[in-house]
Amino acid sequence: MWGCWAPDHLDLSHPHPLCFFPSHVTVMPRELSRRDLSLLSKMAPECGDLTCESSGLPFRSLLPPVSNHFSAGPDDFGERIGRLNRDDLVYLLDLIRDGSESLGCLPPENASVLIDIVARQFGTGAAAEVLEIYEAGHACDE
Repeated sequence: MWGCWAPDHLDLSHPHPLCFFPSHVTVMPRELSRRDLSLLSKMAPECGDLTCESSGLPFRSLLPPVSNHFSAGPDDFGERIGRLNRDDLVYLLDLIRDGSESLGCLPPENASVLIDIVARQFGTGAAAEVLEIYEAGHACDE
């Protein structure tokens, strides 16, 4: 499922009991910028409301709402990420790395799709980094 570069000990079938991130990542909820909204409109053009149905709070990341509110499943999620150009993917990867983009609430099958795309576009090192961030913060956060 994760490809040849995934660690053997990884088990994403159960969320971690504590939400934590590697020491180099600080999760910072953000207001979506114009660039964020541009990416969201590419991935989910049907998005008309920037509010999470279940929490009633505004979206503070891109991937969780695309995954959980607009995608029909992993294949659809991958197709939606595939609409982004390389510059968009670099921007999104930078947000993931600096903790501005949450990977919390991504189901494992959609995280796998994201990691596979990162591996194809940027190599296994970048994919392993995203995997580490996902594994560390897998529990659904705010």
